[in-house]
Amino acid sequence: MRRGRADLLRWISIGLLIAAMGLVFYELVSYSRLRARLPNQLTIAGVPVGGLDKMEALERIMQVYSTPVELYYGDELILLNPANVGFRLDTEVMLAASEMARTETDFWSGFWDFLWNRPGEPYGIPLKSEFSQSELEVILKDIASRYDQPPEPPEPIPGTTSFSPGRAGQVLDIARASELVSDVINQPQNRSVSLPIVSQEASRPSLSNLEILLKQNLEVANFDGLAVIYLQDLRNGDEIHFAQYRDDSIETEPDIAFTAASTIKIGIMVTYYRYFDEPLDTEAEEWMYEMIVYSANETSDELMNRLSGMDGDVTPGPLVVTNTMRDLGMESTFLGGYFKLGSPLLIQPQTPGNQRSDVTTSPDPYNQTTASEIGMLLTDIYHCAEGGGSLLAAFSGDVGQDECIKMLDLLSQNKLGWLIQAGVPEGTRVAHKHGYIDSPTEYLVDAGIIYTPGGNYLLSIFLWNDPPMIWEPTSQMVANLSRAAYNYFNPPENR
Repeated sequence: MRRGRADLLRWISIGLLIAAMGLVFYELVSYSRLRARLPNQLTIAGVPVGGLDKMEALERIMQVYSTPVELYYGDELILLNPANVGFRLDTEVMLAASEMARTETDFWSGFWDFLWNRPGEPYGIPLKSEFSQSELEVILKDIASRYDQPPEPPEPIPGTTSFSPGRAGQVLDIARASELVSDVINQPQNRSVSLPIVSQEASRPSLSNLEILLKQNLEVANFDGLAVIYLQDLRNGDEIHFAQYRDDSIETEPDIAFTAASTIKIGIMVTYYRYFDEPLDTEAEEWMYEMIVYSANETSDELMNRLSGMDGDVTPGPLVVTNTMRDLGMESTFLGGYFKLGSPLLIQPQTPGNQRSDVTTSPDPYNQTTASEIGMLLTDIYHCAEGGGSLLAAFSGDVGQDECIKMLDLLSQNKLGWLIQAGVPEGTRVAHKHGYIDSPTEYLVDAGIIYTPGGNYLLSIFLWNDPPMIWEPTSQMVANLSRAAYNYFNPPENR
């Protein structure tokens, strides 16, 4: 009996050993099959590929990254096929890295972990891809062209002095959109982008639009004389300068000579401050005020008497003023004598402005200027008051910022209430000088600096006609031209 029991135990032991060996062999086969595939915890480009062979892994990665990217422009959905931007996966590099991940663990160490059902450490292979940034930007620009709503600037309203309200818009921020799409196209999940849309305010209309509106106002007024208009945006120096005679545009180079009338008193003021420092003596202060504010000719002559010989010679005052204008580059602006009736004509210069053969205003031989030159003189004073400009450069040490501020203050006290001033809202500061004779008048000139919330500007309007102009319709036309300029710098609120 004992021997039979021992034999049985022996056979049982042998059977268990064979069974164990069979189990080990089975597990070895299972592990070998598993080892032939990619590790369970492996991801390639963020895509789980554990347990797959290389071809299966490749198909899964390709499927994930070929999924269209969803682009949302507001509520509009646009599907972006990655192939359309040349998207390409570098599968050769990524699969080579996966092969290294599969074989880097020792066989028996891996088998031991397998027997104990240890999953192993997670391992990720980063994405290797490329696409065309330029092709992406082409697509984004196409999207922008289809869905953007660009702002609309105010436009001149024909037959009026006004501009239509502009409209704000919304446009695609292409640079930022390119960054966002570039990130998402390289992600296996959450492949959607809300495209960045930015609001844009309507821009101010261009100066060419203002020129159109000014010319339309001349046409509406049926003005058949000569109109020369010079305007400068004092923020950036942009300008309008045109001449129109009997509905035809004519050249403004050289600019056309006009009777300067009282606008030449701006030149007298500048010249006086060149040679006399602020504060002026009481008498000169009074004369200056009466010359600019009341346009008094007698006090203008008194100031010029003091200027006689100030340029180092026995030069009469009017010629000292003329020389100062020449020093500032004003070739067509001069004073040929004093204002007092019967005063002798001291000079009768030929200038670019009065030597034009195609048009003439028969300007007064005693004082002449042009719309652009008197406008530039005013802008020189303006920039000097701001601490810069050519006036300070030309007369360094002779004319100071405080004196230019004083000059503008005097010009601002010239409260006419007509012409340029009549075209701006009450209370608007206008530093200007005007000139005309009683109606009917052959010429009418007004030039000034206008201070507005939307920007300061220089406006110079010079008119001439033969037969002479009647005051009322002509002065109203000047007011309308001024109002059109003001509305350009201060357009209505955008929609």
